[in-house]
Amino acid sequence: MTRRVLITGSSAGIGAAAAAAFASAGWSVVGVDRIEGASEDLEQFVELDLAKTGAIDTIAQVVDGLDRLDAVVNNAALQINSSLLATSDEDWDSTMAVNVRIAFQIIRATAPLLAKTRGAVVNVSSVHAVATSENVAAYAISKGALAALTRSAALELGPSGVRCNAVLPGAVDTEMLRAGMGRRAHPDGAAGNMRKLAGATPLRFIATPQQLAPTILHLADGEQSPYTTGQLLVVDGGASLRLGTE
Repeated sequence: MTRRVLITGSSAGIGAAAAAAFASAGWSVVGVDRIEGASEDLEQFVELDLAKTGAIDTIAQVVDGLDRLDAVVNNAALQINSSLLATSDEDWDSTMAVNVRIAFQIIRATAPLLAKTRGAVVNVSSVHAVATSENVAAYAISKGALAALTRSAALELGPSGVRCNAVLPGAVDTEMLRAGMGRRAHPDGAAGNMRKLAGATPLRFIATPQQLAPTILHLADGEQSPYTTGQLLVVDGGASLRLGTE
């Protein structure tokens, strides 16, 4: 029987690349996002703002209609570029809702179905969970919480056969990254900052979403990683290896 994955934030960036990778591997993909993306990779698309309080009710209805579910990829994310002291309550709440709350709620809602297939959860956290920068406080804090959620879920769902791991990407060439680079001063704008970032990365390049997607697929696939759970896999080209004082 065809395996099925639920992916949030499926319409662009890492989520879209993951959807394509799963589809190419023969999986059925249920995508969730605020805007519709490429439909050829999706069995089903749910247009939904995950920041809304009742978003999980819509997802729960979708899950109830599935005959099986083999994996969940909690990828949707919101990044607010603001210092800790300048972050408003509204921006804090929205960031936590999209980056942490909905992931927790989806895990809770899908755990019984995942247990039937000995399935997996892959949370897309960030290297900011372990080493961060200025002016992304809410984002970094939310990604740290997502990493902690990964550990807790792995421990509690393990006896039912459900694995839970997290991917912690570094710089990935997405609209979110380019927008952030555009807000930093550089004579050549965002492109100049992208080159600077690539040069500061030990592997000397910024990953594409397509280069990250195989790692997500690997962790979701019980045939490829049957004994891996509770792990936080940093995929950052070596960026976090260097001391910040150097």
